[in-house]
Amino acid sequence: MNKLELLRTFVRVSEMSSFTLAGESLGLPRSTVSEHVQALEALLGTRLLHRTTRKVQSTQDGLVLYERSKDLLSHMDEIEGLFRQDEASLAGRIRIDMPNILARRIVLPRLPEFMAKHPNLELEISSTDRRVDLLAEGFDCVVRVGAQPDQSVVARHLCDFAMVNCASPAYLQRYGVPETLEDLAQHRLVHYVGVLGSRPEGFVYEMDGQVHRLPMAGSVTVNSTDGYESACLGGFGLIQVPLTGMQPYLQSGELVAVLPQFNAPSMQVSLLYARQRHLPLRVRAFMAWLGQVIHPTP
Repeated sequence: MNKLELLRTFVRVSEMSSFTLAGESLGLPRSTVSEHVQALEALLGTRLLHRTTRKVQSTQDGLVLYERSKDLLSHMDEIEGLFRQDEASLAGRIRIDMPNILARRIVLPRLPEFMAKHPNLELEISSTDRRVDLLAEGFDCVVRVGAQPDQSVVARHLCDFAMVNCASPAYLQRYGVPETLEDLAQHRLVHYVGVLGSRPEGFVYEMDGQVHRLPMAGSVTVNSTDGYESACLGGFGLIQVPLTGMQPYLQSGELVAVLPQFNAPSMQVSLLYARQRHLPLRVRAFMAWLGQVIHPTP
């Protein structure tokens, strides 16, 4: 039997946890799907799946093979489409990571338009606020906000997000509206840190081309953009965030912009990818689309 076909069948069974559903999606009888998996297990000399009457689960060896097989099959799809110039025929898997709020507010709402043009592509989208290792974790590209000190990858600048200082109406009613930096001594800041336990930056602002940091009190510290946003909406203090993504809250009055003369420096948005000679066409197509979608709020 064709070894690649055995792997394709195994991967589909692993994803759907069902021989029947995998067969339906591949256009194969359930018996053939079972034969493929058995043949692959015999070839490798290990059990790949636990079969019960209710569901199918991967063994430890099966989990390892599943991850490796996805990459292998993706590379084969790339080879098959190496000389195709028609982007509508693009196939294979794209794995990307981006900040949660960027995915939720900007990219995912518009993703259907990309998938409509490329129905044969499969996307794996990681949306976390931690800094992933692009190479070690097998991402095709990563969207990052902020400075990019990593010289081992290519960083393509997408845009700069202007920043805004926000607070909830309830918070401002309680503490008053700050108008000067001195006023901040009577206010609270929601602290955002990459790792809990690390020292927060304080209130960051730009003046005369210089970046300044003003220590501020705060009763809540978070390590996620969702928590940061929610803490501000809950009236726990000021936050400093990119204007893009905050517009709905500002327009509805759920949040209020304050101290516009003391905004933090614009935040750089970059697209990172590995230094390799031949970037797959499917990845290049997705990166080009991201460049059109991710842009500052006017």
